[in-house]
Order: sequence, then structure tokens, then C-alpha cells
Amino acid sequence: MNRNAAATPLAVTGLRKSYGDQEVVAGLSFAVPPGTCFGLLGPNGAGKTTTLRCCLGLTAPDGGDIRLAGLPVPAQAPEARHRVGVVAQADALDPDFTVAENLLVYGRYFGLPEATIRARIPELLDFAGLAGKADARVPALSGGMKRRLTLARALVNDPDIVFLDEPTTGLDPQARHLIWERLKALLARGKTIVLTTHFMDEAERLCSRLMVIDHGRAVAEGAPRELIRREIEPAVVEVFAESGEAPAVPEWARAHAGLAARVEVVGETAFFYCRDENPLLAALAGAPGLAYVHRAANLEDVFLKLTGRDLRD
Repeated sequence: MNRNAAATPLAVTGLRKSYGDQEVVAGLSFAVPPGTCFGLLGPNGAGKTTTLRCCLGLTAPDGGDIRLAGLPVPAQAPEARHRVGVVAQADALDPDFTVAENLLVYGRYFGLPEATIRARIPELLDFAGLAGKADARVPALSGGMKRRLTLARALVNDPDIVFLDEPTTGLDPQARHLIWERLKALLARGKTIVLTTHFMDEAERLCSRLMVIDHGRAVAEGAPRELIRREIEPAVVEVFAESGEAPAVPEWARAHAGLAARVEVVGETAFFYCRDENPLLAALAGAPGLAYVHRAANLEDVFLKLTGRDLRD
């Protein structure tokens, strides 16, 4: 086996996949170094889940080269998946089994001895914040508990690489923060994470590197802070009406567009992207009825600039 390939948990070159006349992955290339979290970001339909499925050997690509755990995919996908854990969008937990039984049955798919799986269960449940829930049945668990059980299940084979497809969608802030802490603990143990998410703060917290894709193509790649510095103005001022007596925001934004590097109007809110926000703030001080939020640019601003604000189905 090529030593360099083995040292790179996931390497993708020129990946392509079409369904009929629609090309959903159009020549993606990226590499994930060991012990890092790599984020794959994009709107709905951008090709994220298809890319993950190709990387796992669950969907056959039309072109390109994939190396997962140093092995070619899809040719040796089953062997590669033995070193992988997966948290899919749908939990797919068995409601007829207890928490511990879900882990036990899943571990058998990897050919692990029952004694080995049982020995791992207490540690996995403790890691997932589910200590004392071994005998609970799945329907009795909250949404956050089910998601944490899915994460524990993905770790039953002690994988080197963990794929997470929108792992915190639908969770409350407490559950999201707990899962973030668990994922950081995995990274501290040298695990490699491949993450898709619609939460830009999640990507900013967890990812050391990420790629933004749209219509199956890469539109930007880099560390989160690097992308913010490179792709967007440093300050954002969101302007909106504070009362019914306020001037119309779209008209006010057009009249003061020269005070910012770029202005976007969405409904009754104007987003001013500034390199020097002081002239705009001075103008707002003399505009009764208008309110504003002044903040530093973030990854969500980058995402919206690169992929647009239109809704995707």
C-alpha cells in the first residue's frame, strides 16, 4: 500500500457524479489530513450527501479517484468502511431494542466479538452522556439522546475516521453544545472527522479546514478564519426599522450605499459590508427610527456571499 495514501484518511481527486442529465458532483478534489475536522458546506442540493456517499462506497461515482483509509473506493469500500464510523442524517435506530442492544447489534456488522462490544458499551455510553440508559428503549429517549446514541454507535468499531452528515440538525442548544464537546474530544484523541452542516457556527468551531460547494463545484476552500479574511469585508452593519415612523430601509440603503463596500437588501433589512464602518454609523446616528446591529463578519456571511440568499429545495 502507498504510505502517503495510508497517511491521508480521505483523498478525493476529480470526483464526478450525475443523475440523468444533472451533474450533482462536478470534479471535486480535496484531502483530509489525519486528526483534523474537514467541513463540506453548501446549500441544499449542492452535492454534499452525494459526495459523502461516493466516499463511503455507497454510491458509484462516474469518475475520479477516492482513497478512504488508504484503500481505493469503491473497489475496496467494504474493507475501508471497517475503519470508518458514520452518523447519517437519519438515526435509523431500532426502536425494539434497548440502547445497549442497539450498540451490540451494530457492532456485529463489523465482525466484532460480542465480549469486545459489551466491554466497550459502558465507555461509549459515558462518552455520549447516556450513562445509566443502557436498558432504556429508543422511543423513551429524547431527540438529543437519540442523536448522541447514534454518535456512540458510530464509534463502536473504534474508527479512525468519522463521517457526520448534519449531526446536530433539530437539536436544542444544550444538546448541540454537548455534541460539539464530544466531537472535540474525538479530535483530541487523534480521530479524523468529515462533517457536513448547515450551521456555520458549528463549522467555525469544529473545522480546521472546509470547502464550500455549490451545484457540485468547489467555490472556496480554506480554514474558517482564512475564508472570512479572504472572502468578506471585516465589518457588517444590519439596518432595520425600529418603528413605523422610520424611513423605508431599502430606499435609505440605496441613498447611503456609498458608505459601504457592498450592500444587500433582503426584505426590510439592509446588510452593509464595510471596510470602515464609522461613516455609516455616523449616518445612522442621525436617522431616527432606524436600528442596527454592528458585528464582525463571520462564516455565514461568507457562505451567503458565495452561494446567494435564494432558498434551495
